[in-house]
Amino acid sequence: MIVGMPRNILAPSILSADFLQLGEAIKACEDAGIEWFQLDVMDGHFVPNISFGPLVVKACRRATDAFLDVHLMISAPDQYLEAFLAAGADSLTIHYEAAPHLHRTLSRIHTLGMKTGVALNPATPVNVLDEVIDQIDLINVMTVNPGFAGQKFIPGSPEKINRVRSYLDEHGSDAHLQVDGGISVDTAKVAAESGANVFVAASAIFQHPAGIAAGVEALREAISGSQG
Repeated sequence: MIVGMPRNILAPSILSADFLQLGEAIKACEDAGIEWFQLDVMDGHFVPNISFGPLVVKACRRATDAFLDVHLMISAPDQYLEAFLAAGADSLTIHYEAAPHLHRTLSRIHTLGMKTGVALNPATPVNVLDEVIDQIDLINVMTVNPGFAGQKFIPGSPEKINRVRSYLDEHGSDAHLQVDGGISVDTAKVAAESGANVFVAASAIFQHPAGIAAGVEALREAISGSQG
């Protein structure tokens, strides 16, 4: 497990932030108690959208000391590990399908001093991780098909989240179980009940009608309420 983080973690995805005021948006999140951000890197190849690269990660690092989980929705992630380390990433999450030599890639990320995450697309079974589970600090269960913000939570996701939680328990793994895609007050509650403990939210925070702090608080209440 990533040491020093609370069990339940809310991770705003800056993809839905106003990039003209990105520093201010990050500060507003921190003022609301956020300690973790997700940065979604897309290349227009592995996924159909293009977002940003190391320069934006570097800008975020200048704006915050929070934990930066860089989600690499890109082909050939091995070519860019050092670049994202230099930009200030604390963790790199890669997709199983994008890393044909997954054991080697995860080993390199750890050798560089970063934490490791592996993202599972909606159609990707968890047992593909059998041979590398001891190298993984985080499993990202994609609850939408990756590539765009603002998508709807896939209805069958809670059952998969529950399977991944059981998988981690069976393997004695302390890895975080992250959910990513379509996270709202309602779906965060369902995901928490299914066993997730890291919740990536974009629109629900940055586009909340009452502002960022209200979005953060609403999600926190939903997550904590689901666990009594």
